[in-house]
Amino acid sequence: MDGELISVGTEILLGNITNTNTAFLSEMCARLGINLYYHTVVGDNEERLKETLKRACGRSQVVLVTGGLGPTEDDITKETAAVVLGCKLVEDVHTKKRIEAFFKKHSKFQDGKKIPENNWKQAMVPKGAKVIDNQNGTAPGLILEEDGTVLILLPGPPNEMKPMFEESVYPYLHKNQPEIIYSQMVKICGIGESQVEEKIKDLLRKQKNPTIAPYAKTGEVHLRITAKAKDEKEAKKMCKPIVRELKGRFGKNIYTTEENKTLEEAVVELLASQNLTLATAESCTGGMLAARIVNVPGASRILKEGFVTYSDRAKRKRLLVKKGTLAREGAVSGKTAKEMAKGGCFVSGADVCISITGIAGPDGGSKEKPVGTVFMACCYQGEVNIKEFHFSGSRSKIRECTTVSALVLLRDTLLQNFKKK
Repeated sequence: MDGELISVGTEILLGNITNTNTAFLSEMCARLGINLYYHTVVGDNEERLKETLKRACGRSQVVLVTGGLGPTEDDITKETAAVVLGCKLVEDVHTKKRIEAFFKKHSKFQDGKKIPENNWKQAMVPKGAKVIDNQNGTAPGLILEEDGTVLILLPGPPNEMKPMFEESVYPYLHKNQPEIIYSQMVKICGIGESQVEEKIKDLLRKQKNPTIAPYAKTGEVHLRITAKAKDEKEAKKMCKPIVRELKGRFGKNIYTTEENKTLEEAVVELLASQNLTLATAESCTGGMLAARIVNVPGASRILKEGFVTYSDRAKRKRLLVKKGTLAREGAVSGKTAKEMAKGGCFVSGADVCISITGIAGPDGGSKEKPVGTVFMACCYQGEVNIKEFHFSGSRSKIRECTTVSALVLLRDTLLQNFKKK
């Protein structure tokens, strides 16, 4: 079944609001096995909306429209859809009663005050439409079936649209969809997108069902394996051999096969599984690494202390970096990173400390140490693993890349030491 999404609202085109509805509905359609080929945003203009709806209904079996169902004059989605489908608007008594009940719940309308006349507009629906009650607002959703196409109109506010879709629209579409789509995620760190693609080039060339889709993120590559089948059990069975093959090719670089698990969660789990404690010692990242760790619920089990030692004086005073090291090697050096990591362990009493020192820019670089030069070290019970990196991009991009690379170094150090044991 082919589908497409239409988002209605001039405010989206102007960038006044972020269109989160599209991401949500895209994911829901993928779960249902609906092939989405188009995302369209159109303003509150009758002619352009009419043209967009006609084109969508002519090429897709499912058309999901969000926005434009409110009570104001520029809310024209329902009216325009009625024109496109050649049906008139009629009053839905059930919806009118719900609107009345909704306003009566609000204190300012309880003492005989009149409900604004334009709200009754929301009780007018295209003749023959299936009405979906809105449990969080006054605009009902609508399902219109016409010549093999299903046109579904949903309110724009996410807090109204999402529950309406999950409670009413998803079951409706699921009942009418003969196939489902199941996805399995494989998350990789420590190697770049081009290296990942090179290793799976043969799989990508011959893929049909299941398929493999690579997604590059900062410091990570996610591979989504997707199968289409009559039910979830069969789809899972189809994905299993692909996941097994990827595990054989990428080994320890795969940090999870769980959709929602993050790299920092995987690192915290590793530390907790060995009853190890952690300290962070940061300079150019200014606490970003500690913040990622603290994002994980239960991080208090493993995180003892986070140091942000931006100045040379702070490195000496807080982390016991030697004055001579800073004078000879500089603050941005492997030796300084090593002493920061060892000092972090000593001062905090943690089993592991990961340190970062670098030049995030845009100033401060030199020929020998250009902007983007970063040194980091991981001290694990006295042994230190040091790495040098050269990142590019804006200041924020360099700091972000550094933070992810530090998580990867921390994870690699833990795995190497677990293997030794």
